[in-house]
Amino acid sequence: MKNVRIGVIGTGAIGGFYGLLLARAGFDVHFLLRSEYAAVAENGLRLNSQVHGALALESVQAYHDVADMPPCDWVLVGAKTTSNAELAPIIARAAAPGAKVLLLQNGFAVEEGMRALLPDSLHLLGGLCYICVHRSAPGVVEHQALGAVHLGYHSGPAVDSEAQLAIAEEGSAMFRAAGLDSKAMPNLEQARWQKLVWNIPYNGLSVLLDSGTRDLMASPDSRALIAAIMDEVMQGAAACGHELPAGYPAAMLDATERMPDYLPSMYHDFAQHRPLELQAIYGAPLAAAAQAGAQLPRIESLLAALRFLDARNQQR
Repeated sequence: MKNVRIGVIGTGAIGGFYGLLLARAGFDVHFLLRSEYAAVAENGLRLNSQVHGALALESVQAYHDVADMPPCDWVLVGAKTTSNAELAPIIARAAAPGAKVLLLQNGFAVEEGMRALLPDSLHLLGGLCYICVHRSAPGVVEHQALGAVHLGYHSGPAVDSEAQLAIAEEGSAMFRAAGLDSKAMPNLEQARWQKLVWNIPYNGLSVLLDSGTRDLMASPDSRALIAAIMDEVMQGAAACGHELPAGYPAAMLDATERMPDYLPSMYHDFAQHRPLELQAIYGAPLAAAAQAGAQLPRIESLLAALRFLDARNQQR
């Protein structure tokens, strides 16, 4: 398995974390970078992890131009969903014939948009990253907790469920070889709904209330709001035919209380005046729920407030 060639498109917090651990595990990993290319090419990648310790990848196979990259068997996409349209030709150029493209991205239905832009010969998978991580400087990743990544097959040449699950398992085995918790998910859409139970309330409220998880959980009012939003996500999933475990919101609340204080990715995007991933995390699941006959008023209100803040933030 170690002779598999892996390309990382978007070497920020997610791409940097998983790419570094895969490279240190002996995989042939190639990193495509833009603004951080010079820093990483000179200084390598650094990971300050409360789980794995301080790790470094001194010699990085780094590229500024995808044309210089060798064809990769797996292409890991760690960039934000807001840049997917412009990334598609880059992904196709980096992919070897019959390659597996793995979107390590938040949100819902992100694979649908990407599928239409990629060659039919490429396998497309979704990756759900359960991790507290952010980038503190060019080529420097801060990892607070967790790190699991679960894979589900979306579309491509594999047409039967057994073959699709086998490809997802192949990817999961790669991450497990790097010391990470990973498993193949038989139903990608259900898995994405399940991850939204956490992502929808905490990402948006961190921006709206200018707070990390510790303060959000400490207030009875914000905690009750989080629980109510989680219940709406559960309702949306059920309307779309995905019955999530009944105790899942409570489990997520308990897990968040045990986590170190964490500022979700949307908080960092807002602070850096980057466009927020509103369509992937809010718009797409709301549209799917509405089509199934479910109205989710709290999530709709949260999206409206975030759209206002995002538009104003982009003008500054």
